[in-house]
Amino acid sequence: MHRLNTIFLAGTLLSGALAAPVHAQTVHEASVRGHVEVLAGPGLRGRESASADEAAAAAFVGAMFRGYGLHTAPGMTGYTQTADIVVRKLTGPALLTANGAPVAAPLLIASAGQPVTGKLTVFAGTDPAKVPAADVVIVTDTSVNPLRVAGSLDPAKVKLVIVRATPDVQAYFQRIGGAPRLPRSFKGEAPNPRTTVVALADAAFDALAQRPDADIALTLPGLVEEPRVTTNAIGWLPGTDPAAGVLLLSAHLDHFGVRPDGKIMYGANDDASGTAAVIELAKALAQGKRMRRGVLFVAYGSEEAGGFGARKFIQNPPVPLEQIVANLEIEMIGQQDPKLPAGTMMMTGFDRSTFGETLKAHGALVTSDPYPEQNFFQRSDNYALAEKGIVAHTVSGWAVVPTYHTPEDTVDRLDLPFMTRAIQSLVAPLRSLANSRAKPEWKPGGKPTAE
Repeated sequence: MHRLNTIFLAGTLLSGALAAPVHAQTVHEASVRGHVEVLAGPGLRGRESASADEAAAAAFVGAMFRGYGLHTAPGMTGYTQTADIVVRKLTGPALLTANGAPVAAPLLIASAGQPVTGKLTVFAGTDPAKVPAADVVIVTDTSVNPLRVAGSLDPAKVKLVIVRATPDVQAYFQRIGGAPRLPRSFKGEAPNPRTTVVALADAAFDALAQRPDADIALTLPGLVEEPRVTTNAIGWLPGTDPAAGVLLLSAHLDHFGVRPDGKIMYGANDDASGTAAVIELAKALAQGKRMRRGVLFVAYGSEEAGGFGARKFIQNPPVPLEQIVANLEIEMIGQQDPKLPAGTMMMTGFDRSTFGETLKAHGALVTSDPYPEQNFFQRSDNYALAEKGIVAHTVSGWAVVPTYHTPEDTVDRLDLPFMTRAIQSLVAPLRSLANSRAKPEWKPGGKPTAE
């Protein structure tokens, strides 16, 4: 309790949450810094998904919403929304054998939580769509990202993928916390199926690749299920016209917490920066004359662990989903991408709808995504809403920043002047859209279909 009180006090002093500034719609760098220093400071220890630290972060955001004059959302009595989830962990290392003989040092990257047996199939191609249906597949082409191949496979088609433990693969393992990804689920629901992924060092990989049709067995130690709670923070600005629809401004407030080696994954850019932006937009838009449309401000929990916060919001929205005319997700705006025009943010799926063009026409510093091959449009919380038909996009400053998912993603590495200008550029366009009778629309072929 003492730590949480300290966090609230620091946030109030740094952000000026309870004293409206003279120029309330002006975004100030000192206020932005105050938010990220709380969210990505040592007190919240990296805001691990569905942890007490995540809950403390959500409580902080909720307190900011309340301090800036936001209402509780319709049907809610407070500023947080929770969901019970189940986290699964292994009690020891996995064992991989080929024809009964142990394979050296298997690195379990992801697991369905079940043992796997089957004949080994060698895949030397590059197109994931051409991977044959097989219990166990080893991916041998060195020109492809093996984890991207593995992530593209249907778990009903391939149970286990074996990849080479390249430096990139090992770096990814550290970025996800130095422990295998295991299924999580809402309490009372079965987890979604997933393909198990194991990485091998060069010698073991090369030897195994020469043994097609080998009998492979992956044995797992005991599996422990742990109940957890994930937390969203939600604030509400009612509009003057209930029939005009609602804007949704969102970010995710969780990150990876503390790694097994003790290093804190601070997550300053990912996504304390976006959460700070949502707080600042709430402060700015809450000032002045009430807008025609209502605005929901949401900071989701458990994005890093499978988007559970966004899924909870969609399952239990404070307003009917069909009333949401557009969603702007804000993620990783703390640094400027050198591929973008100076001072601008990228919008994922920019050409799919009129949303980005509308914001840009009114002064928002947004442009198209220079990384279409990375499929960022599908990789943030906006996508779950887009599948529901809502025009939903994410803006980012630099989506492939070198500190991504590393302990070096700290406040001192943020470009706070850029971040402040970026947030400021959204204020007037969002206010204009909230007062408009027009709404963003999908362009032909732009609307995704639910999978």
